[in-house]
Amino acid sequence: MSPTDRGRPLADLAAAALAARIDAAWQADPSAPPDRAAVDEALARLDEGSLRVATRADDGQWTVHGWLHRAILLYFRLAPMQVHEVGPYQFHDKIPLKRDLAAQGVRLVPPGHVRYGAHLERGCVVMPGYVNIGAWVGAGTMVDTWATVGSCAQIGRNVHLSGGVGIGGVLEPPGASPVIVEDGAFIGSRCIVVEGVRVGEEAVLGANVVLTASTHIIDVTGPQEVVHRGLVPPRAVVIPGTRGKRFPAGEYGVPCALIIGHRQAATDRKTSLNQVLREFAVAV
Repeated sequence: MSPTDRGRPLADLAAAALAARIDAAWQADPSAPPDRAAVDEALARLDEGSLRVATRADDGQWTVHGWLHRAILLYFRLAPMQVHEVGPYQFHDKIPLKRDLAAQGVRLVPPGHVRYGAHLERGCVVMPGYVNIGAWVGAGTMVDTWATVGSCAQIGRNVHLSGGVGIGGVLEPPGASPVIVEDGAFIGSRCIVVEGVRVGEEAVLGANVVLTASTHIIDVTGPQEVVHRGLVPPRAVVIPGTRGKRFPAGEYGVPCALIIGHRQAATDRKTSLNQVLREFAVAV
């Protein structure tokens, strides 16, 4: 068999056929027999990493595959509540725990929790944190203690999510952008990143930065401020800040994030990170 069909790889054709089945199941009368096989296949492929909720093209642009959101929502609709026993722990849930971590080269420290349908590449470490269904976590990434990776979030390779970081999840509406943290980024302690915010490659968020879709991310490194929303530029160094906003009752400081510098490109990411933390005295 030819590896392509009219220029399209067979893997793409298979995914397109599966997407069509999921979309048909989503639109079908709820009383009709569900296409459980298609839903199970989609979840299995998310779990093994051959499919992702969002993918990045060579030009750096991300595409969200809403049909996989729909597959996860159908899975929740079809899966029964079950009791899951793991040693002394008991769970009552629709989604089982991820299995075969040793074969996949993933370190999971108890009582860390990774749900079925999430994919972690070889070399990931999850301390007592949480990775939800549909998420993708790249090789060499550390999910530190009590950090959470929400449903469908996309975390790049060699990322550090420090203690207590909250990465938001999204399932509805299908096709909504997930939080994306690109390769080599460092997310400081107790940061919150939600509502589809994208953190660019090798960016550094200092402790307690909160980013939502409406948060002003203000570059203050030049003579005039430059305001971003929903995107932390690659290699930006970010700390929490406030800016004045007038309300009927008076003027108050509202949270924002300040870009105070930029991490230099370097072959050794650890060295470049240490340098920028010292230079800008960023708390992490």
